[in-house]
Amino acid sequence: MRKIVINTDGGARGNPGPAGIGVAITDGDGTPLLEFGEYIGEATNNVAEYSALIRALEELKKLGVTPEVPIEIRMDSELVVRQMQGIYKVKEPTLKQKFLRVKELLQGMLGVTFVHVRREQNKRADQLVNEAIDANV
Repeated sequence: MRKIVINTDGGARGNPGPAGIGVAITDGDGTPLLEFGEYIGEATNNVAEYSALIRALEELKKLGVTPEVPIEIRMDSELVVRQMQGIYKVKEPTLKQKFLRVKELLQGMLGVTFVHVRREQNKRADQLVNEAIDANV
C-alpha cells in the first residue's frame, strides 16, 4: 500500500448526550478498506471525536498496515486536529487520557498527518455516526 486515508467523526446529540463514532478507512486511490459506526453511549462531542480516532487506529493495526505506509487522518474536529498537531494544549483530563492513548497507538508509525476538513468533506464518517446513534436512541 502506498497510502492510507482515515476519515473519522464523532458526535453527541446534546453535549453530553447519546453519542456515536464513524470511521472510513481507504487506500490512497479511495478504495474502501474498512467502514463502521458504533454507538458509544453518553459522551461529549470531543470525547466522541477522540473515541473515533482511537478506534480507527486500533483497527488500522488489525489491518496489518506497516509503519512506513503514510497515513493521512482527516477529521472535522478542529480541536482534536490542532491538539494532535501540537498547536493547542490538551487541558481537560478525559481528553488528555484519550490524547495519550492516540499517541501510544501512533508510536513507531512514520508519516502520519492530521488534516482538518470541512463537514462536507467528511460525509461518510458523519453518516456512520448518525446511523449508529439513530439505531440506539
